[in-house]
Amino acid sequence: MRAAEFVESYFDAWNHRDPVAVADHLASNGLYCDVPENVQRTHDELVVSLRHFFSNYRHRYELIGEILKGNDTIAFQYRMYPLGKASKGESGGTYKGAEFISFRGDAALSIMDFYDIPGVDQDSALDSVASRGTQRNKYAKSGLDERQLHEYKNRLTDIMLSQQVYLRSDMTLPKLAQAVGCSVNHLSQVINAGFGMSFFDYLNNFRIEHAKALLSESHDQNGAVLDVAFTVGFNSNSAFYAAFKKCVGQTPAQYRRTRLNGSY
Repeated sequence: MRAAEFVESYFDAWNHRDPVAVADHLASNGLYCDVPENVQRTHDELVVSLRHFFSNYRHRYELIGEILKGNDTIAFQYRMYPLGKASKGESGGTYKGAEFISFRGDAALSIMDFYDIPGVDQDSALDSVASRGTQRNKYAKSGLDERQLHEYKNRLTDIMLSQQVYLRSDMTLPKLAQAVGCSVNHLSQVINAGFGMSFFDYLNNFRIEHAKALLSESHDQNGAVLDVAFTVGFNSNSAFYAAFKKCVGQTPAQYRRTRLNGSY
């Protein structure tokens, strides 16, 4: 897998508003995970969703910074701005996001999309962030304004993607807050209001995506699941199974059989 070529092709598909070309970056059994909306889409489901989106909105997507590379994974940040409403470099109507992609060969096994939409007036976008708005009211007196929230959110994403701190089994909210350089309360607000989930759900989303990549390539049918659980940061098999079932809808063993047997 050549990261630069993949990302260039991926952005080109988005910028040409071609839903099939975007979805074709997924492996035949790959999933696109919209983290803020808590939705997973297969290739065909993503095509349907993007057809609707592209028919209503015109945007430009561009890479921010460098592509971070791991073993069969890449991560990068991007900026999106609406064409005809805001020009490149202006803040109005733009938003930033980050994607974490795991691979099988040259195709994406999973694409996790994290993003935020400040000030966007789209009905669908408002629906998707309604629950996060409720969380923001909860923190109205915290002293953390929107600018600081986005700054901490971007810093948190950078740390999660570049340092893979989610693999540490001893990772806690205070430790992560120290790494981000903010208070525990502020980091809790960033995760709750910014991503619409709890600290453990946020952490486990990364762990499960990493586990999915490992399970898809493991041919050891004896003890592999437990090994994967510990590798991605869980302290017990039961906790791993519960988190995996919550995120994927299958047990790790079922997921592995589906991927390795090609029954999808």
